[in-house]
Amino acid sequence: MLRWMEAASLSLAALQEPRIVRTALDAVTLTFDGKVASVNSVRRKRSVLHHLIETAVELRELPSNLLDTIKWKPPKATDAVDPRTVVNSAQARTLLAVLSSIGWTRGPWTAAMFACMYYAELRPEKAPAICRQNCELPEQGWGRLTLEKARPQVNKRWTNSRETHDERGLKHRARDNTREIPIPPILVTILREHIEKHGAERGGRLFRTSKGRTFSSSAYSTVWQETRRLAFTVEQIASPLAALPYDLRHAAVSLWLNAGVPPTEVAQRAGHGMDVLLRVHAKCIEGQRAHANGQISRALDTWSGDVPELMMGALAPELGGVSDRYA
Repeated sequence: MLRWMEAASLSLAALQEPRIVRTALDAVTLTFDGKVASVNSVRRKRSVLHHLIETAVELRELPSNLLDTIKWKPPKATDAVDPRTVVNSAQARTLLAVLSSIGWTRGPWTAAMFACMYYAELRPEKAPAICRQNCELPEQGWGRLTLEKARPQVNKRWTNSRETHDERGLKHRARDNTREIPIPPILVTILREHIEKHGAERGGRLFRTSKGRTFSSSAYSTVWQETRRLAFTVEQIASPLAALPYDLRHAAVSLWLNAGVPPTEVAQRAGHGMDVLLRVHAKCIEGQRAHANGQISRALDTWSGDVPELMMGALAPELGGVSDRYA
């Protein structure tokens, strides 16, 4: 295999030829079947290629990195949330209510996990990592979740535990950092009922299959699609409305912003920076737009009586000249 790879591959020195480097950049824009790759895939592959060449330069295998001199730009990624995917609060409650009726075990065992994605704006990889000791669930009032780990799903060849789900630190944070999220009474009730019915595993983890395994992304995605088919109309099913479980998080953050919660507080709860929060959710913020329009309208109404008089006063000399010419 190594001999075949050596015969079929270009030498490392070929990366000093601009034509070869441009060919490599063009190649990362395509999938193996020749179709155009997604924007995120192109950007990721280009980043990997750049890192590999930088490593070769660092090891003095190459004199320089030609990627920095080639006039080629990766396609721009659209970070903003599509407003068409964001459910309102009534639609979210309907989806969560229908979840419990999906299958014998899948729906009832995942309903509370999906509720965390909406009411606590958790990413899908963080919800499965919640343990009983991370939950403060009072009998009345608001509770609190303390996030410590995430359990993203990857191929078991790339995890330290050789399992498809490996515990990792929170996104963009040091490994031992935590994040606290206040949760509303409705989610407190949902979690208390889930614990009463299904308990927790020995390590405290709340969300797992009836056999104690972590839900795979394909399993809970299937549950989600079945829920959409039962909860939505034919037109809504064909639309991008809540097409992915991740859209519940987008709906939660958009709801908070439109409710008038200060963006700094929303960013802290969501684990975002302010710039990311406003860039990603700018198209979903509608309450502030209506408020701003009202303020501008009131300001225009205040000046409406004075503007004509001021304009006539400023234009009086020129208007007089016009009158004289056309008398």
